[in-house]
Amino acid sequence: MLALFRFLASPGGRLARIVAGLLLIVAGIWWIPGLAGWVVVIIGLVPLAAGIFDWCVLAPLFGLPLLGSYLRPSLERERHA
Repeated sequence: MLALFRFLASPGGRLARIVAGLLLIVAGIWWIPGLAGWVVVIIGLVPLAAGIFDWCVLAPLFGLPLLGSYLRPSLERERHA
């Protein structure tokens, strides 16, 4: 599980979250009609914001920091412990 958080906290992980959020938003606007499309747009805002603002929204569920600037050093300590 820590490997997943290491990826999400990395620049590549941030980029992946931004791209995933944008794809969900585009899909919700252009390909999914009605209320369901708007729900997908709102869901897409979560990974987009997380990538832009360097948050890892799942990390607190596992006792890790939310902010990437705190998460990365925490994960390094776990690796060397």
